Amino acid sequence: MPLTHFQKKVYSLTKKIPKGKITTYAEIAKALGIRSAQAVGTALKRNPFAPGVPCHRVVRSDGRIGGYAGKMDNPKKAQLLREEGVGIKDGNVEDFEKKLKRLC
Repeated sequence: MPLTHFQKKVYSLTKKIPKGKITTYAEIAKALGIRSAQAVGTALKRNPFAPGVPCHRVVRSDGRIGGYAGKMDNPKKAQLLREEGVGIKDGNVEDFEKKLKRLC
């Protein structure tokens, strides 16, 4: 299935998140000039390029890690983040503000 223009933009921004950092669905939406963090989440849920497009580095605005590969309780996301040096405790990013990569 071909990618939409929106998906391409989301994936392009997601690729800019360095290892050891995270950003939020809302931060990507804001950088794209839209309000819908949910639309960003939907695009990332369909990401055919993971982990090359590191959607595991995108988390919820409240610091919870959220879902991965279309599943809310997927332990793979926490594992990938930990491997990159992002602390996870009880499903939340530790030092959230320190780890947060602002995109705009």
